[in-house]
Amino acid sequence: MVDVTVVKFSFEGEKFEILVKPDLALDYKLGKKKDLSSILVSDEIYTDSSQGKRASTEKLLKAFKTDDATIIAEKILQKGDLNLTTDQRRKMIEQKRKQIVEFVAKTYVDPRSHLPHPPLRIEQAMKDARVSVDPQKNVDEQVKDIVEKLRSIIPLKSENLDLEIIIPAQYAAKSYSVLKSAGTLKKEDWLTNGSLKAILEIPAAARPNVIDRLGSITKGTATVEVKS
Repeated sequence: MVDVTVVKFSFEGEKFEILVKPDLALDYKLGKKKDLSSILVSDEIYTDSSQGKRASTEKLLKAFKTDDATIIAEKILQKGDLNLTTDQRRKMIEQKRKQIVEFVAKTYVDPRSHLPHPPLRIEQAMKDARVSVDPQKNVDEQVKDIVEKLRSIIPLKSENLDLEIIIPAQYAAKSYSVLKSAGTLKKEDWLTNGSLKAILEIPAAARPNVIDRLGSITKGTATVEVKS
């Protein structure tokens, strides 16, 4: 017998439910992409799965702008609340906690040193501040409140830096994708010798990581300076 649980989603007072396999649905929620057909127990969209009440086409079109069950099921799985077991809830909280710690470390710095706090310090501050992590909410939905609680334990400041970067010609093309993904390219000049000179705006906390990535690609030949 297949284990079954429910994912619930609400829209303007209307409730929708799908039946899923618990472990595979949790993997999906944790960012481990799975084939949707392997997660769903059935293709039906319910308003009350316990009573077998199916959602009408009219309600589906109003809430999801489509009556395609596959598209709707994916949206419900992405945004809805998965009915978790105790063990699943623990795993999801731990995963979400790691994502929050990573986000804070990349986005905020200690205003005294202008460097990011180490992840272990952030984790300890979360414990000291008795931060509660909601396993069902995205990081960006809860990180603002969490940061406010952390500020009672450790100093945090969100700030950006402009880096002036020069990359030798032989590494310029490969490094360009790193620059685009790391921040905002405010200026780029391709010099006559093929080198790339750029001004990159990044969160201050991301500076060590950007320098390490560029150093690895360019074998330490890139020049990176904070633009005053």
